[in-house]
Amino acid sequence: MRDIISCFSDDSISFSNPSCSHPSKNAFISPSPLPSVQNAVTCVYKTILSKHKKHLLVTISWLTAQAGHRDVIMSFDHDPSSSFRLSTSSGLFRKNRSHHKKMEHQNSEVEVFWDFSKAAYEMGPEPVDGFYVLVLVDSELGLVLGDMATQEAISKKLKVCASGYKSKFSMVSRREHLSGNSVYSTKARFGTTGIMHDVLIKHRDESEGQKYPVLCVYVDKKIVLRVKRLQWNFRGSQTIFLDGLSIDLLWNVHDWFFAPGTGCATFMFRMRNETSAATSTTDDNERFWLEEKFVMQEEEECQRGDFSLLLCATKMTEASSNV
Repeated sequence: MRDIISCFSDDSISFSNPSCSHPSKNAFISPSPLPSVQNAVTCVYKTILSKHKKHLLVTISWLTAQAGHRDVIMSFDHDPSSSFRLSTSSGLFRKNRSHHKKMEHQNSEVEVFWDFSKAAYEMGPEPVDGFYVLVLVDSELGLVLGDMATQEAISKKLKVCASGYKSKFSMVSRREHLSGNSVYSTKARFGTTGIMHDVLIKHRDESEGQKYPVLCVYVDKKIVLRVKRLQWNFRGSQTIFLDGLSIDLLWNVHDWFFAPGTGCATFMFRMRNETSAATSTTDDNERFWLEEKFVMQEEEECQRGDFSLLLCATKMTEASSNV
């Protein structure tokens, strides 16, 4: 990952009145975390199709399978029948290492081109470079991912000049499954500013000298949330302001205390606009606490076009952490 210059000034983060706790007056705390393990990443992209004057939701799941193998699954408009696996094989004995799939979806012809033969990875299942994914809907370019998706590569696949092809898409949802002991970290981009931020969640308990469990959330090493007596305040929400945007931060760590070893904690960063702020109700937040409602909540965010980041954090047992 490239080094990122922090965009924060002393007054660039402010807080609403929290429902469960108050942030620390100490604005800058630099923890020294042990890295968490990223097991799965699911991204939803909303692409605007000018020919049909409609949008298409493209979901891509990057998974870590057994024995370190990686799987990639794609689907459209949250329709399970459209789901298929993108082969990650290098194709060493094939002249053409790229892959292609054609299918029908809602009376449209969808074509997908991809190549992971030179993909490079860091710790998680999502490639960082050396790959591309192209999605065409009725010959219209809808989605372009990867550093190898150059105009030359697109022109070769489409067999036309790619200079006139401009896809209109944006990521509207990202879900990550993380496992660790007490520290969970990721990177996220909110809005259209293009600025990538470091997000870190840290849980301190009695084993670290705390009288009561404490939850801290940092963005670019600046604390934006501190929840004391976490075993009693295991659910809550707070509004933070980042890059000039209002973002709802919701947390639910119930299973860390009442289903240890099996349950996971959930954290959602939900960007709001005037429409979502007007339509958002207490019931919307309450639905977040129910695991079976996660997909419904994400689908609604995708339809509105508001970006949301959902982190599912599982605590590793001592046996698994020693492997």
